[in-house]
Amino acid sequence: MRVSDDRYSRDRLRFDLAVRMIRHEARTCTIRVWTGLSDDRIRKLYRAYLQHTPETPVRRHRGKSPRQISFFMRTPAVRFEATTLASLFCMLGLVPPAGSSPHRSAPPMSLEWGEFFCQAYESHLALHVAPRVSFEHAWFLLLALLRQDEIALGACSACGGLWLVDAFAPAGSMCPRCVHLPVGSRLDRRVDSTGVMPVHRDWSPDTPGFR
Repeated sequence: MRVSDDRYSRDRLRFDLAVRMIRHEARTCTIRVWTGLSDDRIRKLYRAYLQHTPETPVRRHRGKSPRQISFFMRTPAVRFEATTLASLFCMLGLVPPAGSSPHRSAPPMSLEWGEFFCQAYESHLALHVAPRVSFEHAWFLLLALLRQDEIALGACSACGGLWLVDAFAPAGSMCPRCVHLPVGSRLDRRVDSTGVMPVHRDWSPDTPGFR
């Protein structure tokens, strides 16, 4: 009986995570990777729970998932959003801190990881009024940050805040805000009581030199 209960609980978690990801307009292939559900089961979940909800319409996307790193660097606003999301990944333990060695292997596609990933993305949505980074772009960003072969989280040499950088950028570079500030007015590098570097608090769309 206990084995059956455990299996029911795991199946329920799979369904709940799948519905949660469908609400964020994740592609079927992405949901399949995280939950292990078949394409047919995912489509049935959509039809049963989300297809007929006119107050919150959910689009189903087809085709390949995003695979262009340049998306995250194309404008300062998008880069700031991606930095926010990457910082949330760090806080939830999905990616290692800035300066850590890259993970060349694929991340563990567990239900727990999927829930943490959704939590990070939902926190990201709460922080931005009109977010530009989609759920699928967030998934690609997580994979790219784990590999660190094109993009990575770096610490600003002036204020210590985290920001998204080219993986081949020289060490000691500064975030966009500090670059545009006079030398005398740049913030000193500081760490809080937890020992964690400040997270992109020193540059945002409202600070000088951001646009």
